[in-house]
Amino acid sequence: MQALKARVQNGRIVVDEPTDLPEGMVLDLVIADPGDELDDEERAELHAALDEGLAEMRTGVGVDADALLSELRARG
Repeated sequence: MQALKARVQNGRIVVDEPTDLPEGMVLDLVIADPGDELDDEERAELHAALDEGLAEMRTGVGVDADALLSELRARG
């Protein structure tokens, strides 16, 4: 698969790269990095929660993911 870079200019998608794709070929475009919808405060909370979880795992306080999943499946 050939990746092409494009930019938006005046509401139009412009590709400034040569290609050997056949004339008239229809392309489906997707945004390369859609990111997420977190604002700065939400992102900070996420990072704090991840840091807390990593610290708990390092000290042995965390719960093993496989054990937790097994327990949840047993309930289901």
